[in-house]
Formats: sequence, structure tokens, C-alpha cells
Amino acid sequence: MGKVTGFMEYERLEEGYAPVPTRLKHYKEFVVGLKADDAKVQAARCMDCGTPFCNNGCPVNNIIPDFNDLVYSNQWKHAATVLHSTNNFPEFTGRICPAPCEAACVLNVNDDAVGIKSIEHAIADRAWEEGWIVPQKAAVRTGRKVAVVGSGPAGLAAAQQLARAGHDVTVFEKNDRVGGLLRYGIPDFKMEKTHIDRRVAQMEAEGVVFRTGVVVGEWPKGTKITNFGKEAVSAEQLKSEFDAVLLAAGSEVSRDLPVPGRDLDGVHYAMEFLPLQNKVNAGDKVKGQTLATGKNVIVIGGGDTGSDCVGTSNRHGAKSVTQFELMPMPPEQENKPLVWPYWPTKLRTSSSHDEGCSREFAIATKEFLGDKGKLTGLKTVHIEFKDGKLVEVAGTEKVWPAELVLLAMGFTNPLGSLLQSFGVDADSRGNAKAGVDEKAGYRTNADKVWAAGDVRRGQSLVVWAIREGRQAARAIDLALMGASTLPR
Repeated sequence: MGKVTGFMEYERLEEGYAPVPTRLKHYKEFVVGLKADDAKVQAARCMDCGTPFCNNGCPVNNIIPDFNDLVYSNQWKHAATVLHSTNNFPEFTGRICPAPCEAACVLNVNDDAVGIKSIEHAIADRAWEEGWIVPQKAAVRTGRKVAVVGSGPAGLAAAQQLARAGHDVTVFEKNDRVGGLLRYGIPDFKMEKTHIDRRVAQMEAEGVVFRTGVVVGEWPKGTKITNFGKEAVSAEQLKSEFDAVLLAAGSEVSRDLPVPGRDLDGVHYAMEFLPLQNKVNAGDKVKGQTLATGKNVIVIGGGDTGSDCVGTSNRHGAKSVTQFELMPMPPEQENKPLVWPYWPTKLRTSSSHDEGCSREFAIATKEFLGDKGKLTGLKTVHIEFKDGKLVEVAGTEKVWPAELVLLAMGFTNPLGSLLQSFGVDADSRGNAKAGVDEKAGYRTNADKVWAAGDVRRGQSLVVWAIREGRQAARAIDLALMGASTLPR
């Protein structure tokens, strides 16, 4: 490495944040990235560890020690090339990935991990600023046509790889804009949508065609989908017009909480709340937007989506924000010798929590309370593990005032009607059934149909979606051409 003793000389340096009072006034990004000199010092901490566990900790297998060393040596353009060799969209992951690579960092065994995510963020942003990211058009066109259903990170990664292999790629998206949950699930203050727009422009220059506002397959009546399109394309039509179809539509069925009072006005899924604010930020006029302004807000679910609801509610001007988590409060510091290099269970406090939020752990909702059809509160009870089961703790029932409850408990599976339209078998969890090894190659039981990302593996991270999109692209290229130069 460029600085063999750097890990002993330098401390971990975190990215900065704009002050809370300032950032609550807008929906723009507020993370202050590392300056070039600071990134260089942070990269110097990367050890000459021999076996870089960070590579395997990263789902896309980023070549982390190499780009760290290149940043330390001020070879930023080469670092960007190395980073893009494994990750189509490092500006996405540099902002919203939880960084499992850092959990796997060898230095993390008994010290603070190298700030890999912040270095990735710095490389990606500089690459755009310097104009190093340009369209990479295929030298030869194959004449083969591929349809990609869904424009989230899996669909985008697959489409870009397939276009660069010379195929004619069309991406179908039911919403009015490209991006999937990147566009309408993740708040702008975590990732502004200009990052998606410039990637779309790059991909269009590479030959990818985007068709928005298009619903693919048959959808059951009464299905609640925010902003889905009015044009419909059948599964059979896609299979007849294209040589291959990749399902990358994500996992969209929100986990429900079927307790008394669930139908009261004021109880909403997170995905009935977050997308509308993103649309407003984009300049759209939204009728009947659900707002947290002046309300006691309770967010049920302790993950990233719940955190996004907290941050958005605070920007609306909520009277109070409380977040419930079913599981007990995890330890503030993990037992590193026990869990390293795997992703540890520990207390994680997000920037949204720092903006104002009370957190309750080991708590379950028993009933939503209301008056004249409108939510006024909810009744809870604390729970504990006993004989391997969650049981209620006697005497802990409590009534909480609430005018808005947001259900952010994750997603269970993709819309079954999409899989049924293509005749794709589902696994025991309702996801598309497709293997990932070299032989299976993300192929489903249906002729011409592949599946990748959350539609196949269930809800997961953006970085896992990018990995699966890239691998599925290679599998499709291999099936169509008999050989592939795309990386696996």
C-alpha cells in the first residue's frame, strides 16, 4: 500500500453534516463529503492486510484496496476506472449503502474501519465533476432485443451492461420517472434525483430506451400502487417482441399490521407517504398529500425506511416523532471478535434520528384508536423473549397520542400478479424462483424470462440489487450469444 504504516498514524475521519436547524428547512442533501486531501489521508489507513475481507463484504466485490491506494497516490481517474469496473453506480452506493465492506475491514477487528464509503463517495463525485464518466457505446450491435421490467438499481445495472454488450435494451417502468425506489422511496435529502437523471442520460446515449408509465402484465383490481402508469403491455407481448425479458421490478408488497383500527384515517404505509414528498420536490402538484405537519407521528419499523419517515416527518414540521421497533434494543457496540467480518447487530443511529426522534424498543402495537373514523392514538404493550417466543410483559400497556402512523415494517414479496402474468414459479416467500449459480444464471422456469434483484431475493440493499443486475446481464448475454465478455 502507499502508506504501510498509515493505519497506525491516522484516525478515521467521518463525513460531516450540515447543522440540524439548517437542513430541516429543505430536502437537499446535507452530507459534507471528504475533501481530496482528507480522502487521501483516509485511504492511507488501508492496511497491507494480505487478505482484503472488504472485497467479499461488498456485494459487488469492489476492488477496495486498489482504489484506496490510487486515491492515496493522487491517481483519481484511475481510481474511478477501478471503481466502475465492479459498480455501475458508485454515486448511489456512496450515499445510501450501509457499507458492509467497512464491517469486514481487517482494521475493524480492534480499531475503527477505513472510511471506505466516504472514499467511494469522493471518487464518484470527482469523476462526474471532471467529466470522466462518459457514455460507453458498444462497438458492435448484436441485433438481439432485451426487455427489462423495472428501473430500480437492478434493472438499471442490467440494462447498462446489456447495452454495452451490444444488445438493444428497452426498460419498462410503471411510474412516471425512472429509478424505482431510488426515485420514489429514498428521500431527496439522502440522495438527490439528479444523480439518477444523469445516469439515465448516459444510458440513453449508450442506446438504452426507457418507457415510463407502462404497466407490465395483469394487475389485480384494488392493488394500491402509487403513480403507476396508464399504458399496459402484456407479458405475452414482451415475450413475443423480445429475445429475453428480465424481471427486476423489486419487492413492493408492504408488510401490514392487521390489528383493530387498521382502517382508520391516519394509518398509512410508508410507501403511501414517502413517494408523494419526492414528487412534490420534483415540482409535481400532488392532491391530498399526507403531511405530518403539527401531528404526533409514530413510525412502526426500525429500519432504513422508518428512518426516512422520521426525517421526512421532521421536515414537515411534526409535533412529535416516535419510532417503534419490535425487537429489543441492540448493544451500542458489537462484540467484534465474535461477529467480524460479518454484518453486526448493534444500535444504529441515523442522521434522521439526530434531527429529533424518540425511539422505543421491544414494543408491539395492539390496537389503533380513533374517533369518528380518524386516528387519535394507539395502544401498545412491551414484549420480551421467553422460551424462544415473544410474549407480552404484564402491566406495560400504554396509550400513545397519534394523528399519523406510518407502517415501515419492510416488504414481503413482489406483486404476485406480475409473476403469474409471465408464468414464473414463486419460492416459499413469494419471490421469483431463479438460481444464481453459473448454470442456473438467474433464469426462471418461464421461457425467455430471467429475474434479478429484490423480485428474486426479497427486499435487500441497493448494492445487492446492482450485483444481481450485473450478474443477470451476463447470464442473458451468455444465453443469447453463447459466450460473454461481461464480468460476473
